[in-house]
Amino acid sequence: MKVTFYSNFLTHHQVPFCLEMQKKLGKDFKFVSTVKIFQWRLDMGFKDLDKEYDFVVRAYENDEEQQKAKKLALESDVVIIGSTTDDYIVERLKQDKVTFRYRARIFIFIDGFFKTILNKEKMKLFYDRHIKYRNNKNLYLLCANGYGANDFNKFRLYPNKIYKWGYFLETNLYDIDKLLSQKAQNEITQIVWVARFIKWKHPEVVIKLAKNLKKQNYKFKIKMLGTGILEDKIKRKIEKENLNDVIEVVGQVPSDEVHNYMENANIFIGTSASQEGWGAVINESMNAACTVIANQKIGSVPFLIKHNENGLMYNNYAQLEKYVKTAIENKDLQKKLGKNAYKFITEKWTSKVAANNLLNLFESIVNGKEYKVKYGPASRATNYKRNKI
Repeated sequence: MKVTFYSNFLTHHQVPFCLEMQKKLGKDFKFVSTVKIFQWRLDMGFKDLDKEYDFVVRAYENDEEQQKAKKLALESDVVIIGSTTDDYIVERLKQDKVTFRYRARIFIFIDGFFKTILNKEKMKLFYDRHIKYRNNKNLYLLCANGYGANDFNKFRLYPNKIYKWGYFLETNLYDIDKLLSQKAQNEITQIVWVARFIKWKHPEVVIKLAKNLKKQNYKFKIKMLGTGILEDKIKRKIEKENLNDVIEVVGQVPSDEVHNYMENANIFIGTSASQEGWGAVINESMNAACTVIANQKIGSVPFLIKHNENGLMYNNYAQLEKYVKTAIENKDLQKKLGKNAYKFITEKWTSKVAANNLLNLFESIVNGKEYKVKYGPASRATNYKRNKI
């Protein structure tokens, strides 16, 4: 079976899945990069991965590579099209060949519902991507967001053809009991927050949390990893509130070193809003056996977190503070949630499981067989109702 994945450029979050696909399909798997990596990503320390793997076709590089990319779009048994132009698959869609779109939510990255419907260009993009070929029997959706099915079902798009997807990171394997024992030796509770300092990541929530915990005499230290336009403002606020003893703004940390901070942390807090399409730091913190306390609006949370089993989900600030205090006070809860998080992310949400399930899905569609994957990656995605926790 020939499978081709089209996206802007290869990211470190996509590499583990692509390597698994290459293991299974060999030269019949290709990843087409349609644009060169953005300079701002290079400035943040990310690598240009397009030239490091032989399964990558760099369509932006020259005419020969572009023609190869176009040919693959027509000849592949299955094509996955991610965040890139549809130019390569227009003919494929006309021929109703098996094609999977790879999306988070409908309006999350195009400025929201009202700004979209009032903008002719954005409405045309929405029409071309999701409505024009809505009756194609071989057009499916890989949904990288727990709330994506809600959005698409609302518009009766991809009926019964939406499947769970997301990011499947390279996992670090630990002696889990040893790691948890190491965390338990922290004299005060270590809390880590990892994100860009921008509005919808809500770094200000960390300050509010620290201020209230300190006032109530909890013993803790929060490390904030990342950078962004709000970083200086947050630093000034920390100084003003006299929180330097409980919050450390670490700044930008290379992606391959973030796990070092998570390994030492007892608790990870995720404060992003619904603009967080996935949120790979949830995968990373679960892998490091942290007690994950995350906003339920984060895209990956409905797929990855089972409340009070392998993490905690909150819907408002009061719940966040309550759960953090509970976790600080209850070391047994920390151990239980951390261990279950580690087991889930290393056994059930891995690149290997994802590749196996996805190829089973492809085989069932191409050969008209019954699809038997009921849980995890590439299982059917249905509407998700936010829990009233």
